[in-house]
Amino acid sequence: MYRARDHVENKEWIAAIDDAAERLELGSEAKSRAIDLFLSTIPTEDRSKRATVAASLYAGSLIAGDRRSQSAVADVAGVSRLTVQKRWKDLLSEAGLEPPEW
Repeated sequence: MYRARDHVENKEWIAAIDDAAERLELGSEAKSRAIDLFLSTIPTEDRSKRATVAASLYAGSLIAGDRRSQSAVADVAGVSRLTVQKRWKDLLSEAGLEPPEW
């Protein structure tokens, strides 16, 4: 779980999620899930935050049933597809969710 202060301190990254969600044409539930995931798993190093944004967007879209490809999410978030592929399952686990087994 996260604190309200986390939202304020990471407004730049929340704005990045908002922008990317709009560009991906994600629904409000997927965007909300992505923000929740990001705020629940905020990395301590700034250089890891962009990757966490991308993984949160991908995982949030899966949870909401508004799926987008890893490549599409990576392109919009400014990371490699491999970054999304490597991080999204760990992000779900860190947030206390069980990743799918497919």
